[in-house]
Amino acid sequence: MAFLRDSRGATAIEYALIASLVSIAIVAGLSTIGTSIKAMLAAITF
Repeated sequence: MAFLRDSRGATAIEYALIASLVSIAIVAGLSTIGTSIKAMLAAITF
């Protein structure tokens, strides 16, 4: 019954979920920034 009181596995899953959400946010942000930079460079080069 000790495994029912052990919360290490739950903590690892929580950290994995947080890491996945952070990585999704980073990818979404970089995608938006990349589009903006591409448009800016296209305007500069004529």
